Amino acid sequence: MAQFVEQTDKFMLKGRDFLDLADFSSEELRYLIDYAIELKRKLKAGETYHPLKGKSLGMIFEKSSTRTRVSFEVGMYQLGGQALFLSSNDLQIGRGEIIADTAQTLSRYVDGIMIRTFAHTKLLDLAQYATIPVINALTDWSHPCQAMADYQAVLEHKGHLEGLKIAFIGDGNNMAHSLMMGAAKFGMNFSIASPVGYWPDAEMITQSKQVASVTGGSVVVTADPKEAIADADIVYTDVWASMGFEEEQKIREKAFAEYQVDEGLVKYAKSDYLFLHCLPAHRGEEVSAGVIDGRNSIIFDEAENRLHAQKAIMAAIM
Repeated sequence: MAQFVEQTDKFMLKGRDFLDLADFSSEELRYLIDYAIELKRKLKAGETYHPLKGKSLGMIFEKSSTRTRVSFEVGMYQLGGQALFLSSNDLQIGRGEIIADTAQTLSRYVDGIMIRTFAHTKLLDLAQYATIPVINALTDWSHPCQAMADYQAVLEHKGHLEGLKIAFIGDGNNMAHSLMMGAAKFGMNFSIASPVGYWPDAEMITQSKQVASVTGGSVVVTADPKEAIADADIVYTDVWASMGFEEEQKIREKAFAEYQVDEGLVKYAKSDYLFLHCLPAHRGEEVSAGVIDGRNSIIFDEAENRLHAQKAIMAAIM
């Protein structure tokens, strides 16, 4: 891989929000992945790199998380800044303050805001009223930081992204949305298999297909997991009942019974396929232990990259 050259100004990333992959060009997203790989190299080489020295990130959590909190908090520290964990109980929005007031107040104190919440509209409102960069750390619509870490892992293992096929087996949820758009941006072939009624949002499918038509990629939505996974380079799945849908667990277990990624299903993928899962995983439900813990699985490389991908995003926009 060519030596990385920091060119944040060239891509005009400073001061921008990171809300969805659709908001960025293919070149900008690839730059951020290359930046993440360079930051990973610097860390492992013991090189000090503090572009965010003296800066602070406010982290709003309305959904609990292991990987998101640790990776953002440690990432800010490694970049020379500090992070403040703010739960709903810590903020007045938990007691009825409107998001506009919270956004404008925090903008006077910190240099960036990260939010992990349920309603995507809350993220958009926060970004509208904040005068500092806002980062989407997950909403019910998308999970762009995870997708960036995922595609970084694929690039590191495969050496390229263009032309690869990624098969997503399971719920057409926020994770599927971001992976679909990311694949379209990178000129990849994205195929998702979900039961009818659990497909990705129609608007997201349309947008992704439009992007893919320009980059040389493709988007296929089907109810047949074997069709979706055929000759796949990457196989991806997620829990059947995402956070906020726990009451549907039993219903979803029945609907997705034929969609487990197991040893039989992955035989239809390429022999050197990579298995990815955003975690946490439920072994024996959406994926068998043999697959997620098998030789093709790179789930912990993928999880590690949340740190590096998010550092690149923060350093570029803050």
